[in-house]
Amino acid sequence: MNNIVLIGMPASGKSTAGVLLAKTIGYGYIDSDLLIQNQEKALLCDIIARAGVAGFIGIEESVNASLWAERCVIATGGSAVYGERAMAHLKEIGKVVYLKVGLAELAKRLAGKDIFRRGVVMKQRGETLAELYAERAPLYEKYADVIVDCGGLDLEGTVAAVIKSVFP
Repeated sequence: MNNIVLIGMPASGKSTAGVLLAKTIGYGYIDSDLLIQNQEKALLCDIIARAGVAGFIGIEESVNASLWAERCVIATGGSAVYGERAMAHLKEIGKVVYLKVGLAELAKRLAGKDIFRRGVVMKQRGETLAELYAERAPLYEKYADVIVDCGGLDLEGTVAAVIKSVFP
């Protein structure tokens, strides 16, 4: 398949850059977090509160593993990499691009924001952004076909870097 699947930490730009990327290259756009919310008829944070972290990860994996698309940019949730079956499927239907942003920049982007209301999956209560980053970064690298370093890039720069890496 010829999809582009974006993975990365919360605030790495998956959704924001994903929309602009899709418009720029003439692809459709899918946000898997929105698919989950639609299926469950609830916000991500409410699904996590109701189903627990493990339950949410199971729902997310099921949605991502059943996703089918053609010529789309697919923005996944930051926790998509916890679902091995889903990631194997996403790699089958597209090129997986890790939008890599350093911890310091992520902290700036998330400063003053309620990451729990955003539906960020924290496996342990009170987990810090640094701990989450240390846990997830190796998983993003494991599943990525392409790594795009977005450090210091604005939205347009991120989109240009993704295009250059996917369509060399």
